Amino acid sequence: MRSKPSNTASLSGESHLLAVAAGKKTPSAHLESLVAAGVRTLDDLMWLLPLRTLPMPKPRPFREAREGELFLGCGKVIHREVKPAYGRRTKGRFLLSNGFVIVKELDGEATLPLRFFNLYPQQKKQIEDWDKVWFLGTMQEWKAQNQIVNPKVHSLVDEAWAQTLGEWLVEYPTVNKVPGTYTAKLFDNLPTDFWQGLKSDYGTDELNDLSLSRAFQILHARIPSAQFTKELRSSAEERLAYEEFFVDQLKITTRRRFIKRKVGPNIQPDAETLTVFLKRLPFTLTEDQIKSVQQILDDMNTGHPMMRMLQGDVGCGKTVVAMLVALVAIQQGHQVALMCPTEALAHQHAKTLTEMFGSLPFLKPVLLLGSLKKKGKDAVLKALAEGEANFVIGTHSLFQESVVFKKLALAIIDEQHKFGVEQRLMLTAKGAGTHCLIMSATPIPRTLSLAQYGDLDFTTIKVMPAGRKGIKTRIVAKANYDKYVEFIKQRLAGGDQGYMVFPAIEESETMALQNVTDAFQQYQKELPGVPMAVLHGKMKAEDKEATVKAFTEGTIRILIATSVIEVGINVPNAAFMCVYNPERFGLSSLHQLRGRVGRGDKAGFCFLVLDKDLGPSAIERLEVLEKTTDGFVIAEADLQNRGEGDLFGVDQSGEVTRRRVADFMKHSHVLEKVYRDVQHLMATDPGKIDPMLLKLARDQKILDTI
Repeated sequence: MRSKPSNTASLSGESHLLAVAAGKKTPSAHLESLVAAGVRTLDDLMWLLPLRTLPMPKPRPFREAREGELFLGCGKVIHREVKPAYGRRTKGRFLLSNGFVIVKELDGEATLPLRFFNLYPQQKKQIEDWDKVWFLGTMQEWKAQNQIVNPKVHSLVDEAWAQTLGEWLVEYPTVNKVPGTYTAKLFDNLPTDFWQGLKSDYGTDELNDLSLSRAFQILHARIPSAQFTKELRSSAEERLAYEEFFVDQLKITTRRRFIKRKVGPNIQPDAETLTVFLKRLPFTLTEDQIKSVQQILDDMNTGHPMMRMLQGDVGCGKTVVAMLVALVAIQQGHQVALMCPTEALAHQHAKTLTEMFGSLPFLKPVLLLGSLKKKGKDAVLKALAEGEANFVIGTHSLFQESVVFKKLALAIIDEQHKFGVEQRLMLTAKGAGTHCLIMSATPIPRTLSLAQYGDLDFTTIKVMPAGRKGIKTRIVAKANYDKYVEFIKQRLAGGDQGYMVFPAIEESETMALQNVTDAFQQYQKELPGVPMAVLHGKMKAEDKEATVKAFTEGTIRILIATSVIEVGINVPNAAFMCVYNPERFGLSSLHQLRGRVGRGDKAGFCFLVLDKDLGPSAIERLEVLEKTTDGFVIAEADLQNRGEGDLFGVDQSGEVTRRRVADFMKHSHVLEKVYRDVQHLMATDPGKIDPMLLKLARDQKILDTI
């Protein structure tokens, strides 16, 4: 959005929005605070939207005051009380006060109480001086009586004050300790013709019936109140959502285009070599797995870097697909890096690789973990730099500056949602045109793929390997708890193993959650003689490794753990999963957790154990897991329930954007339109979109991270 307000002085640097501040030539403390919070330009200021906008009422008799409505009245102060605000003591004295005022109508007997909280000394003095006043605020009911809390008050000496209020009450949020009243003054100081001059930097006004200028005028209440409707406000929000989604798509397109222009290592698909590798597998690949291997190898043979997402439910066989394409790259003289979110998962992958392909003479794998001692870590770094090691499996350690490769050709990232775009690019930057394969067991809904993963190509494995018996999921309420415990005892008697998962490690003073520590003591009493152990993120790496090893070998029958077991543990004999306080987990996390069972030739059972009665909406959410094992359906439901930011339970580093208006569940139809518009422009009018891409790349330094 470009804007050149008239009748204002120009200030240099990031603070040129200060030109709107009543002609000030130097930044005030409030303006500097806004700049520090990212409100650096008039463009940024426009996106600082009001908390609420209400049509300004006309003065009315007190009897017409209605709860929840904005009310403007005037009267005479007939009673006032000002007392210290207890609990707000500063240096031994009460700094703030609370006030109570009763106002009586000038031409009647009706009264209204006004309450004030946390008054500063100057405000306290003003109350003591009031006689006849105007007051403006939202009516509330308290103890069957109307009152107004913290209203705006003005002396009735200025009889014309009510006429100066304008048509709207516009309230802005506090930003970096800058009060909303100050922000409102900034907007009030903008010249009238400024609002007509707002334009999109990216020409999106040509793609919409509603201009960006008009949308901002509506949302900042710069239109006559008679024109305002809820539908008009909704259209204005959608227009701003369109702008944000459009910039998102340009960012994604820019990154994709520039990455695809790079030269990547050619890795030739070799049917004969693949046949040799496949003979080493203790099972036959599914048709989906074979297609996935072929699609990935074809992508790595284009001469340009691959950026591909391999997605599919837990247990569908993504790992073996990734290892097969990695072996092809390694045999052709390249190095491969596999990055995992946890050391447990890294160890699991290393174990799988060794068991299946450890005897291949050209394979030289190493582990690079944060828990490695300095001597061991230095040896791994040296082997990678000199090319002696050609397949490294590790955690976040892999994208550190000290890790140097001789010939990195393929970076594989497992459980992409645990990492971010920035971390992905940091790893691929360690090679020349490095191919990138991302794996996710949480299927990506279409709206999320458009908004955050549009720079990736997608490969999906939908068919599960043969022999799986499936997983049955049941909600366990208090009424059927005893029956559930009896079932667990029967499974243990039959030789099964299982997991007990809790949201907390220890008892909390602030949250009533079941926890690992108490559960371990409880189950030792309830299930005497059953070998069990605890596993959680605060344990030492060697202790965690020993516990997982004992569980894998069957010497431990029950693993009492936190969600640390969500990834990285593969025990075919594990047949039951019991998740306590399941309402504390997202649906996708619960789906991942239950994917730990039913991995062998036994059916899996997942129990969602409640310790309290939940509301209908919470029960309905959990029932999604009882009804389906389709990860895509579950991811969509999770997206609707929790929103995009919480879908995976983590904040990703280096995400595409932080949108201020656009919500891709609420505005999914807008996102779809943006996607179609951008694709159409790229296909039919590249001369228009190319300058947009270059400007965005330059302004937002996108290319600096590629």
